[in-house]
Amino acid sequence: PTFTVPESIALECDQDASDLTLTGDVTDEADNCSTDLEATFTDAIADGACANESVITRTWTLTDDCDNTTTLVQTITIQDTTAPTFTVPESIALECDADVTDLTLTGDVTDEADNCSTDLEATFTDTIVDGDCPNAYVISRTWTLTDDCDNTTTLVQTITIDDTTTPTFTVPDDITIECNEDATDLTLTGDVTDEADNCSTDLDATFEDEISEGSCASESIITRVWTVTDDCGNATALIQTITIEDTTAPTFTVPENITIECDQDAGDLTLTGDVTDEADNCSTDLEATFTDSIAEGDCPNESTISRTWTLTDDCDNTTTLVQTITIVDTTAPSLVGELEEVIDVVCSEIPEVPDLVFEDACSTNITVEFNETSTSDGTEMDYVIIRDWFVSDDCGNEALYTQTINVTVESEIPTTDTTLCIAEDFDFDLFDLLIGDYDIDGVWTVTSGNATINGSIFNPSSLLDFNGEYTDDQLGDYEFTYTYEGECPGMVTVTITLDDACVVFPCGEDDVIISKAVTANFDGINEFFTITGVEDCGFIYELQIFNRWGAKIYDNPNYQNDWNGTSSNASVGNSDFVPTGTYYYVLNLKNSGLKPIAGPIYVSTK
Repeated sequence: PTFTVPESIALECDQDASDLTLTGDVTDEADNCSTDLEATFTDAIADGACANESVITRTWTLTDDCDNTTTLVQTITIQDTTAPTFTVPESIALECDADVTDLTLTGDVTDEADNCSTDLEATFTDTIVDGDCPNAYVISRTWTLTDDCDNTTTLVQTITIDDTTTPTFTVPDDITIECNEDATDLTLTGDVTDEADNCSTDLDATFEDEISEGSCASESIITRVWTVTDDCGNATALIQTITIEDTTAPTFTVPENITIECDQDAGDLTLTGDVTDEADNCSTDLEATFTDSIAEGDCPNESTISRTWTLTDDCDNTTTLVQTITIVDTTAPSLVGELEEVIDVVCSEIPEVPDLVFEDACSTNITVEFNETSTSDGTEMDYVIIRDWFVSDDCGNEALYTQTINVTVESEIPTTDTTLCIAEDFDFDLFDLLIGDYDIDGVWTVTSGNATINGSIFNPSSLLDFNGEYTDDQLGDYEFTYTYEGECPGMVTVTITLDDACVVFPCGEDDVIISKAVTANFDGINEFFTITGVEDCGFIYELQIFNRWGAKIYDNPNYQNDWNGTSSNASVGNSDFVPTGTYYYVLNLKNSGLKPIAGPIYVSTK
């Protein structure tokens, strides 16, 4: 028989190779004798290039009734050229803290299908592109599904990673602090805590302060805006209110309580004291003020002042302290001018009662009582006159001013002694050894030693013999007594020591210049009693100074021109200086061969 074999054909692996409508059937079966012949086939299958592919060699056979057979071959190629299919996840936007590998979050492929392969699993690869900020980026996720014959389908999912979440933190509590505390000291005002962000790390909060005035100069309100910003500019701002107040009063040291005399000025702060150590925690240049409350004292001149010191700062915080000033009158009336407290006089020179004037610092009513007593018994013995002035003021302060007059009935003339050379032929006047005021009508006598005088004149050489010689027993001390009469008679004795140390010196008595006055007023003129003119003669100045009553007030065996009127225990009164008046000096220029020089000196110590 004859027939036409189907053409060779290629089918997809999912097509049914036994479906002749698909693969083709023989046609034109014919035979010269037989009829109704039907061709048959057998398949021989060989593996293809992949699991889903093969090659079918289909052998068609047509046999007539007499077993005459015709065989033809059809080749059917089974191929897999169809890619699998699947549904890609939708594009999605996620926060930066999301796990992009979590497919339950980002989505997984669905509906994986293939015409021939089974159990296919899609895979993906990510391509990352930076976003607008460190925490943002875009993932291009390429999903791939491949069948057993390497037919591949690729689809892309876009995953956008954003950072839209603001950071979180805990703002410090609102706080109230004193005005002297440092509002920038976060250990005092508080710092933010719990800074956190979904993606950014190591975040630090910053703050800006807006300050508004408070109710007084030292007070204010700070609105502190704390801000935390993540790496993508997401910011969280929270507000802390810091109230600056001034509730602290200033401090100062109040002057100590003081007692002053009634004539002192209680308003003189250099006397009563001023506050010190004014300080305040916030205000500056504070000045304390005071008000006085005065209470009467025990007498007209006394009182008590309660001085209330007040210091107020700029916010009216006030400190008040009290100082007590006691005004007393403890000072008795005083003498205007000077009173010569002790006077030594001869009986003929008793002074009159002085007319004393008294004053008081506070009282105008001064009571004065005068009383005079005397120890005289009417004989010629020395005696004392006591003059007392009792004075008192309005507060009973009393004072006693006393003048003591020591009266000498036999006036004693102050004297000095001297040394002369027996070989000196000159007339020495014994009156040169008397000091002060005295009566020259008295009589000089030799009371010790074999000397002769002519009135008051003694010549040392009168003891020499006719040849101008002398014996050792003629050297030594000779005493001369001056006897005087009058209202207060008396006598004095002077001593002249004769030696043979006659020396001729280059300086004479005419070279000696002696002060006439001493004015101890510190003006640099006549300040000291001076002896000049013989500085280079090698003399030692032996100086004695007497007052008008013969009391020695100064004695210096080596005088250095440094006496300025200072007193000694023997002087009149108890002042540091002698009273102003006339005094008498006796100057012995030792080693000079000169007789002592005596004379008056006026001393002014006022």
